[in-house]
Amino acid sequence: MPFTSFKSIHKIAIPAIIAGIAEPVLSSTDAAIVGKIPINPKEALAAVGIVSAFLSMLIWILGQTRSVISSIISQYLGANKLKEIESLPLQAIVLNILLSIIVLGSTYFFADTIFQWLKAKDIVLQYSLDYYNIRVWGFPFTLFIFAVFGIFRGLQNTFWPMVVAMVGASLNIILDFAFVYGIEGYLPAMHIKGAAWASLISQIVMALMALVLLITKAKIHLKIDFKIHPEISRLVSMSGNLFLRALSLNVALLMAVRHATNLGDTYIAAHAIAINIWLFTAFFIDGYASAGNIYGGRLKGAKDYKQLSILVKKVTQYGLFVGVILMLLGTLFYKEAGEMFTNNKEVLEAFYAMFFMVILVQPANVIAFVLDGVFKGLGEMKYLRNLLFLSTFLGFLPTLFISQYMGWGLIGIWVAFAVWLTFRSIGMYLQFRKKYQFRVNEF
Repeated sequence: MPFTSFKSIHKIAIPAIIAGIAEPVLSSTDAAIVGKIPINPKEALAAVGIVSAFLSMLIWILGQTRSVISSIISQYLGANKLKEIESLPLQAIVLNILLSIIVLGSTYFFADTIFQWLKAKDIVLQYSLDYYNIRVWGFPFTLFIFAVFGIFRGLQNTFWPMVVAMVGASLNIILDFAFVYGIEGYLPAMHIKGAAWASLISQIVMALMALVLLITKAKIHLKIDFKIHPEISRLVSMSGNLFLRALSLNVALLMAVRHATNLGDTYIAAHAIAINIWLFTAFFIDGYASAGNIYGGRLKGAKDYKQLSILVKKVTQYGLFVGVILMLLGTLFYKEAGEMFTNNKEVLEAFYAMFFMVILVQPANVIAFVLDGVFKGLGEMKYLRNLLFLSTFLGFLPTLFISQYMGWGLIGIWVAFAVWLTFRSIGMYLQFRKKYQFRVNEF
C-alpha cells in the first residue's frame, strides 16, 4: 500500500490524533474542573492557565527529542538499515530522563519567582504554586512517554501511543472529579491540589504502560550498549536546534500569558480557556503532522521525492478539511465552549469577546503544524529553528506590543498569534518548494 494513499495516511493520523491530545486533555480537564469549583473558581482557573503555559513550555522544549527519534528511526527504516540503530532508542530515553531531572531541579526552587514574572499575585500566585509543586513531578514521566512515542512513530506505529493516551486521559478525568470535589465519606475535596494529583498519577500510569509496550510490542531489538551510538551526536544536534526553536516558541506563549495576566484575573482566566481550546485543536491537527513526519522521513530515506511531494500535498489538504470542521464546531458551539470551563459571567464575557480569533487562526494553524511535522521528519531542524526565531521576533512580538499599545486587549494577543502562525506557514511552504519539489525528477 503506497504511503500517500488515504488509508495509509489515516492509519497513522487517526491514532496519532488521539495520542497527541493526551497532554492538552490533562490541562484542559484540570481547567474545566477547577473552573467550576465553589471556592474562588476564577482565581483557580487563572492559576491552572499560568502553570499549564509554563509546563507546556518545558515539555515542548525538551520533548522535541520525540520528533528527532522518530525522524532518525523512520529514515533508517526507509533505507532498510534498522539493525544499525538498535542501541539508539534506550540511549535517547536515558538522555531525555536526565534532561528532565536537570530542568526539574532548576525550576522547582524558583517557581515563586517564575510565576511572579508571569504577573501572578496574591491568591492566584498561591494557587499556581500549589498546583505546580505537585504536577511538576510528572515532568520526567511525560518526557519518558514522549521518547517512547517517538520510537513507535519512527517504526510507523501510532496505535500503541494512542492506547496509552486514551487510558491516561480517561483516568485523569475520573481522578479529577474524585480528587477536586472529593467523595463523601471516603475522600476529602482537595481543590486545585486534587487536579494536580490527578494529572501526576495519570502521567505515572501512562509511563508504566509505555514501558511495558516498548518491551513487548516495539518491532526493534532494544539493545543495551554502553558505547555511545554514532547517531547520538546527530540526535543531540537536531534536538539542540529544536530546543532553541522551542525557546523562541515559548517566548511567544509566555509573553501572551504575561500580557493577559497583566490585564487582570478575569482576562487571564479567559485566555486560559482560549489557549486550552487552541492547544486541543492544534494537537488534533497534529495527527496529520505525525503522518507527514513518519512517512516523510521514510520517503526521504528511500529518496522518493515524487511520493514525498504527493504526501505533503495530501496531509495538508486533509488537515485543512479537519481545520474547517473545527472552525464550524467552534462557531456552532461558541457559547458552550466557554461554559465547559467556567460559569463565571465576567470570564465568559471576556472569552466570548475574543473566541472568534481562535476560530479564525485555524487555517494558518493547520498549515503551520502539518508542515512543521513534515520538516521534522525530513530532519530540517536548523531551518525550523531559524524560521521560528524570525516569526517570533519579527512577527509575534512587534504585533503584540503594537496591539497592547493600541489597547486591543486579548484580541490583540490573538492577532499576534495569527501573524506568528502565518509567518511560519508561508516560510515552510516556500522552503519545501525550493528544496524538495525541484528534486522530483532527480531520481
